[in-house]
Amino acid sequence: MRSSLAPGIWLLRTFSRDSWYRGFILLLTFLIYTCFHMSRKPISVVKSRLHQNCSEIIQPSNATHDANDTTWCNWSPFDQNNYKELLGGVDNAFLVAYAIGMFISGIFGERLPLRYYLTAGMLLSGLFTSLFGLAYFWNIHELWYFVLIQICNGLVQTTGWPSVVTCVGNWFGKGKRGFIMGIWNSHTSVGNILGTLIAGVWVSGPWGLSFAVPGIIIATMGVFTFLFLIEYPEDVDCTPPQHHGGLEENQNNPEDPGSNPYSHQERSLEAAAGSSKEPSAQPAAISFWGALMIPGVIEFSLCLLFAKLVSYTFLYWLPLYISNVAHFSAKDSGDMSTLFDVGGIVGGILAGLISDYINGRATTCCVMLILAAPLLFVYNQFGQNGVTLSIAMLIICGALVNGPYSLITTAVSADLGTHKSLKGNAKALSTVTAIIDGTGSIGAALGPLLAGFISPTGWNNVFYMLISADVLACLLLCRLVYKEILAWKSALSKDTGSCLALTPTR
Repeated sequence: MRSSLAPGIWLLRTFSRDSWYRGFILLLTFLIYTCFHMSRKPISVVKSRLHQNCSEIIQPSNATHDANDTTWCNWSPFDQNNYKELLGGVDNAFLVAYAIGMFISGIFGERLPLRYYLTAGMLLSGLFTSLFGLAYFWNIHELWYFVLIQICNGLVQTTGWPSVVTCVGNWFGKGKRGFIMGIWNSHTSVGNILGTLIAGVWVSGPWGLSFAVPGIIIATMGVFTFLFLIEYPEDVDCTPPQHHGGLEENQNNPEDPGSNPYSHQERSLEAAAGSSKEPSAQPAAISFWGALMIPGVIEFSLCLLFAKLVSYTFLYWLPLYISNVAHFSAKDSGDMSTLFDVGGIVGGILAGLISDYINGRATTCCVMLILAAPLLFVYNQFGQNGVTLSIAMLIICGALVNGPYSLITTAVSADLGTHKSLKGNAKALSTVTAIIDGTGSIGAALGPLLAGFISPTGWNNVFYMLISADVLACLLLCRLVYKEILAWKSALSKDTGSCLALTPTR
């Protein structure tokens, strides 16, 4: 009985129980979003299998095609010279659907239980991912089939991110450091790595399994989510987290350079969970225009557009680039491309640590973006001169490209979560998040599409596009970087003044 226990013992047991559940939710949501990204990755690996150099492949003894046929080993309709444009269109079908769906996904997520919403999304994602691979076994060669499957998959995959962010926000409150959130954010890169390795097992053979196996895994994880996901701490008698939102914090003006304009992902997550279960405590939803007019929304949305353009171009085209330039096999190209995601894990954690230490989210992103631009040029020019150099450059580029992308998302949500006009309004934050993620997803759709059209003119032009997008993303953060510099100067002046006031006079 609680009353028979000493206060210290009861607190220890409560803390241990709450910590266990919070750790379980953190791990479960990590695995959930890992599966989402794992199911998106196989298409980038299988691209080099759908169209390859048939002259380097030994023809089977029972072949029935013409001996002069140079496309016999390719998969129609990707066997012609316009295969890059067609593959870019298939990518774009998914990404455009994802961008459109992201704008409306939050509306359904607010009105449906998260456990049901997330489970349905994972089961349908598994279905459509598997259907893409079944084209191999059903001998389907129609372009409309691949496009339709990608559109459906893009729509259902939008259930993932809003759901896991809201769920983690329900469990975790104030005080979580960037290091922890940086590790949690690595689910994107971990999913990309797993998806690449799994797809690589069958890419040289029955490539349909490269899609079917990840599809089965995410569907199985959906069943696990339905059975074990706990949306609120109160559902299992755990202590709810302490969220910010008192009068003193609400009076802070984020436009004041002396105030802290950013926290980190913990403030985004806790703000997403700020709405109570009780209907009487729920604030009115903010309008789309009202959310758009909050200072920083437009800048960060456009910045995320260009940041995701770079990141998703690498996500979908890096294995094919390595195969074309370094002349690796489809499997080896996929395996080599995972090093970019390894760098993304390191970059996300470092970005969280550094931004926590200097209290400057936008500055951290801006510096990493500035460093990324010239290194992308160096990688394209010299990255294939040796395996060791290629490995090092991929890891460094991955850290500098994906680190800011991860931190931009969290910095935006944190900045808006502390704005005085929101006052802890979770519905307002949901609308703002939909604007930002939807805009960023437009960039994710444009990048692979442009790469499909530009790559026939040479890979150099693709990298010039990526470098330009990187520079634009950096420029869009200039005003926020300036605010952070003013905040540092103000804080330094206060510290200097305090030190002078404490200095004894003779």
